[in-house]
Amino acid sequence: MGALIGMAIGFILWFIVRHGIFGIYTVDQNERAVVTSFGRAQRIEGMTTLNDPISETLKADEKERYIYPQLRVIPPGGPYFKFPWQRVYKVSIATETVSIAYDPEDPDVNKGHTQLEAVTKDQLNTGLTGQMRYTVTERNLYAYLFGVKHPIAHVMGFLVSILRERIANFEAPKDPDGLPAAAGTHVQGISINDLRKNLRDLNEHMERECMSSAARYGVNLNAALITGIDPPPEVDSALAAINTAHNHVSSEISLAQAAADQKIVQSRRAVEIETLNAQAEVEPLKTLAEQLAQLKASGGDALPAYLRNIRLGLYKRATRAILEVRK
Repeated sequence: MGALIGMAIGFILWFIVRHGIFGIYTVDQNERAVVTSFGRAQRIEGMTTLNDPISETLKADEKERYIYPQLRVIPPGGPYFKFPWQRVYKVSIATETVSIAYDPEDPDVNKGHTQLEAVTKDQLNTGLTGQMRYTVTERNLYAYLFGVKHPIAHVMGFLVSILRERIANFEAPKDPDGLPAAAGTHVQGISINDLRKNLRDLNEHMERECMSSAARYGVNLNAALITGIDPPPEVDSALAAINTAHNHVSSEISLAQAAADQKIVQSRRAVEIETLNAQAEVEPLKTLAEQLAQLKASGGDALPAYLRNIRLGLYKRATRAILEVRK
């Protein structure tokens, strides 16, 4: 009888320690928590991710597939208490930075997570380096905790598929005249040059296409930054030679265009100067014609008087005059 009482007291003490003291938990500042009861997460009744703005980036057919319930999220603080039949899932929402070649399921792929391979439009196998920043969103913790088995692996696969598709079909942006935006600064027709000159456009495209990751997997991709695009070593030297030759040609073309523009400007100035000189010579003649017309309109004696006055002015300035003597 005493043994049974001792076992009962021991069980009670164990239960108090195990589910009383250890049933108290806290949530750190960079964490969010979700509580499940008998394996079912505590939900907000009648609310799904379709009621949240994060689903606006999904297409119509995707909204039918990615519907997750909204969970009751435990904010930072505490202490909180959980019952024995409950379990607490804590998730860090701090921003994480990983290489774009990161694969959480295989540490040996992509040259040890240092370089990702992709094929360009002209069938050139290139190596890509860069970083990705992501944050677990508390607005879709169900997808992150219970929707997929390895959410980070899914997100990385999602990112890599978009990146490789963009690399394989990338063309340099065109200006309103229909020419490549970087015409004259890179070799047209070589896709790796187009990619290197348009890294910003590539990164912006990645950010736009990955906006739906929060609604899909509960992970928000803050930024995907591609920093390097490198061809294989055996191609790099040939490509460098092509670029060097093209840069030389571009430099010569630029010098020729500058010289031609300078000559055009000089010709325009010469035409303007000659036009002004001609106008300066024409104006006195026009003035003289107007004066003669006025003299003629004044009467027949005005014109001889005008000629006499002009002749006297010439005599005054002349140092010698030769007069014709009529016989």
